[in-house]
Amino acid sequence: MIATIKGFLSFKSAVDVVVDVNGVGYRIFVPLSTFYELPEVGRLVTLTIHTHVKEDAFHLFGFHTSEEKQVFQMLISVSGIGPKLALSVLSGISAGELMEAVSSGNLARLTGIPGIGRKTAERMVVELKDKMRKLVPERAAAQDYREDRIKEDAFSALVNLGYRSSAVKSAVDEVVRDAPSATLEGLLKKALKILGRNP
Repeated sequence: MIATIKGFLSFKSAVDVVVDVNGVGYRIFVPLSTFYELPEVGRLVTLTIHTHVKEDAFHLFGFHTSEEKQVFQMLISVSGIGPKLALSVLSGISAGELMEAVSSGNLARLTGIPGIGRKTAERMVVELKDKMRKLVPERAAAQDYREDRIKEDAFSALVNLGYRSSAVKSAVDEVVRDAPSATLEGLLKKALKILGRNP
């Protein structure tokens, strides 16, 4: 069973990609969420893989994150949802939003996804609600950890540049309050602007 594939991206489209691994090209179906994260053709890429085997077919489905793969595998366990529909779902909503919608039983959000009718949405909630509800706190905890690390790294970098720790803390807190999901680079740029205004 193939778990990951690492190689050079030789073709990409919104539906599938081809990854060249030592001269062998693997065709891999991907959701739009993964397509948007792909590098340029010719660059190295690593995808987390779900191998789908049927009597008459052997298909590979690739994902940018293990979370996407996990949600995809949950989706295809629901009666009436096959791999193609599961990919379509992940192309219409992020894995995190889907987990929150299913765990909260938000049928309006689910039926807004192309290809998902009310009956399918209801089955998703009935069959996956408990499983996805367990994942939501884990995901939130992981996100909090990443945000804390970014704040710590930004604080350390700015203090090392010579700014007073009290001013740095105030600037970093202000940026995080206004843009909680800022990257380290974005946080540093915005904090430096604030510090520049208040030397």
